Amino acid sequence: MRKRTVGLLAVAVTALAGLGWFASLDAETRGLLAALPTNRDVLMWTVPQRDAAFRAMDRLPVLAEAREIAPSDKPLPRPAGRPLTIPGVEAYMKSQRAAGLVILQDGKVRFERYGLGFGPTGRWTSFSVAKSFTSTLVGAAIKDGYIRSLDDKVSQYIPDLRGSAYDDVSVAQLLTMSSGVRWNEDYEDPKSDVASFNNAEPEKGMDATVSYMRKLPRAYPPGTVWHYNTGETNLIGVLVSSATKKPMAQYLEEKIWKPAGMEARATWLLGKTGHEIAGCCLQAATRDFARMGLFVLANGNAGGQQIVPPDWFAAATRKQKDIGAPGTGYGYQWWTYDDGSVAAQGIFGQGIFIDPKRRLVIASNADWPRADEGPEGAAREAFYRQVQGLIDAGQ
Repeated sequence: MRKRTVGLLAVAVTALAGLGWFASLDAETRGLLAALPTNRDVLMWTVPQRDAAFRAMDRLPVLAEAREIAPSDKPLPRPAGRPLTIPGVEAYMKSQRAAGLVILQDGKVRFERYGLGFGPTGRWTSFSVAKSFTSTLVGAAIKDGYIRSLDDKVSQYIPDLRGSAYDDVSVAQLLTMSSGVRWNEDYEDPKSDVASFNNAEPEKGMDATVSYMRKLPRAYPPGTVWHYNTGETNLIGVLVSSATKKPMAQYLEEKIWKPAGMEARATWLLGKTGHEIAGCCLQAATRDFARMGLFVLANGNAGGQQIVPPDWFAAATRKQKDIGAPGTGYGYQWWTYDDGSVAAQGIFGQGIFIDPKRRLVIASNADWPRADEGPEGAAREAFYRQVQGLIDAGQ
């Protein structure tokens, strides 16, 4: 009887300790544990799993390792502007399953609202919005002298690509996704490259991205055809790290996060072999995604320091490649519009829209029902135009 009592007491103490540990966690981690995905493939997660995970991708090392990015000691001020009244915005945010929406004009906050239980102090994952940060670090590396020219061959910086289809591909061709190497970016095909390459076993002693990409065959001559390819942005990340001899997160902290006055800590998820997943997975506050827009509007000048070459954003945010959609194009990992606007975009509804003519920035985070299929993308484009129209009308 005594042994049974002692055993039950031990179980009770263990359970209480577990409850105490669970209670000590932040709300995001508790939510993630409550809806923990059963596999690492985010494209196959349910909506509730994504709702919980997108705000906590960096919380559990078993899900993904991450490297931290420290905030600025002097955050860029966010003065309040005249509130922007947007007809139908509540219905819009609901239909987008929006987690955050921040609108700045002339550096002032004109609108800020959150959903899905998310808030201004949380970190939401970026998905391909990170691509535009990665390309900006190429500009910084050129300014710092680590990368000599966009005409350099990628294999000069990543020797393991020699002899592959990437051997004759230039840095510029990687930036504009015109390598000509075959790639499948179908988010709903579990056998596509974008679904497979993060799970592939790397060759011994080789970066995981490089190991996968160097095996891909050529489909077109380099520079001739635009084709969206997340793996190539990951290669850009390896290139930057190789050239600078610094982790991407550290270089981002040094060149953008601190100089541009980001107010919150951020993280960048790591791949199997310890490199940041440069085409994805930057976790940050929506306000700091908006500050990235201000950094672009300032032409990469932060605190009187020119971080990228003076002509970098003029080229990076210009239509470098036709993508077959009227009025739009592709720059250096930026989506371009013929009216001079530009956007960073990520699956499931992440985005930074920048309109230089109106000094406008719209940062948004969401969890769309599907990665990039459905009406949400077109609705977001219409929302951008609605906000532009309101500003033109004197709102």
